[in-house]
Amino acid sequence: MKIRIKNILIHIILILVCILSLIPFLWLLSTALKGRSENIFAYPPVFIPKDFTLENFKEVLRLVPIVKYVINSFIVAASTVVLNVILSALAAYPLARMEFKGKKIAFFAILATIMVPFQTIMLPIYIITLKLHLIDSYSTLAGYLGLIMPFAVNAFGIFLLRQAFLTIPKEIEESAVIDGCNSFQIFFKLLLPMIKPSVALLAIFTFIGSWGEFLWPSIVLTNEKLFTLPVGINNLSSAFSADYRLVAAGSIVSIIPIIIFFLALQKYFISGSTDGAVKG
Repeated sequence: MKIRIKNILIHIILILVCILSLIPFLWLLSTALKGRSENIFAYPPVFIPKDFTLENFKEVLRLVPIVKYVINSFIVAASTVVLNVILSALAAYPLARMEFKGKKIAFFAILATIMVPFQTIMLPIYIITLKLHLIDSYSTLAGYLGLIMPFAVNAFGIFLLRQAFLTIPKEIEESAVIDGCNSFQIFFKLLLPMIKPSVALLAIFTFIGSWGEFLWPSIVLTNEKLFTLPVGINNLSSAFSADYRLVAAGSIVSIIPIIIFFLALQKYFISGSTDGAVKG
């Protein structure tokens, strides 16, 4: 009986937290759907629009190249996800499955970089980006590379995939060696498919982080044709003198791809987040 009451209380708390988390999104959606005749700052707040309209979305699409911003964000986010998964897996594999001198030192050195905020290394990265001509003033490709390369791999991804590799029994790898597989075949055809949940989890986190990145693109981008969605929406606010209906509509558009990407990989999310939880 006590366990049942405890489970009920836990579920009630989780439901309340979920509702509190959804309130900002519902308010944003409500604001985007309200017409000009309705006061968006009315008190008490009105979540269901009385003057329901889609004109705010049409106005954003008409006055701002938001579709281009979405395409730019997708190119940057997708490329960052692919590079992050590949490079993190290639770094995590030897740290988990091979023995070599300095292995632990290398792993802890990589892990220590998690404690370094991006803002502290942003200036040297910016200088390197300039010297490598990876800015949009040189070419469109250089502009994209300047946005992608600083986030192509990170310590979190290496740690996550290393922990996932550690959960795979070594006997499976030994059997593959007996069958004549080399290291690359074992990695690509055997081990990597076995950690799909962790790969999907890394892809989700990387996509969300890259999609919502504002600081770095706002520093390196000067060509409006290469603006990502966060930078474009920031300009949207000033372009319309803080017309919150249009800003809300633009924000909703920016959220939709993240929701779609998460829903596509959600079946891997829970299993991926627990992979390697008991391995060191």
